[in-house]
Amino acid sequence: MQLDLSSLRKAVDSLDRALKVATERTTPGQEEVIRAGVIQNFEFTYELCWKFMKRWLEHNAGGSTVDGSTRKELFRLAAESRLITDVENWFKYHAARNETAHTYDPAKAVEIYLLAAPFAADARKLLQILEQRND
Repeated sequence: MQLDLSSLRKAVDSLDRALKVATERTTPGQEEVIRAGVIQNFEFTYELCWKFMKRWLEHNAGGSTVDGSTRKELFRLAAESRLITDVENWFKYHAARNETAHTYDPAKAVEIYLLAAPFAADARKLLQILEQRND
């Protein structure tokens, strides 16, 4: 069964656009708003990434293998299936996603914001692999 990857593609593209805007010149007032937008895009894209990993694994690695798996186990299975390459990065993204509820703390917001660019690259790689192996 083929997965409809259009929502993941749109999310990755949106995160890329948000990061591009963030690298342009901004005023201090704009910086906070742009950072919040990048974090929101990070949250949404992260959620779609792990859900598409899970769907792909259910269809291609056997649903019983995935059922009841923790997120860390899911990432390990995704690495074993060569959907992702660096499990530790995905553990960091998961921890950061759990912290997004606390972005009112400026230090946490900056931390998550700085993780968004490497995440975007890994999300793009995941999308490309899913597109290649979507059968």
